[in-house]
Amino acid sequence: MVSHARWKLARDKKVAQGIAEDPEVERRREEISLAFDLGQAVYDRRTALGISQTELARRAGMTQPQVSKLELGGTVPTVPLLARLARAMEAMFRMELFGSSIRVTFTDLDGTTPEEARTEPPATERASAPAAEAEADAGLGRTAATG
Repeated sequence: MVSHARWKLARDKKVAQGIAEDPEVERRREEISLAFDLGQAVYDRRTALGISQTELARRAGMTQPQVSKLELGGTVPTVPLLARLARAMEAMFRMELFGSSIRVTFTDLDGTTPEEARTEPPATERASAPAAEAEADAGLGRTAATG
């Protein structure tokens, strides 16, 4: 039996030699990577909320083993399931595609990720900045209308 490390080393050698990988194998590798990234995004959001797999499963109409399998990258969820998970985790689901890279996140409904929420000022300060901008914009609007 070949260990994962040996298999990866053999693949890297083939790539270095210019031997192309079968397109079907490459497609499957991308699918596995996406499943893992989706699972990691669900795990990150769930742990940021401080809820268990069982609680997330209850909220999303799933079973705990289904949540576990999803978090481990064992399945690629459907779009309706991603929508249920986003609602269950009180979040927005985002998938950004750029080139061959994919970024998957569940963010707070205000658009911040859990990491950003920990480093930003308290909500009262954030609320005051848009209010000040709105007042400034209103003042500009009055100036433009009168002048």
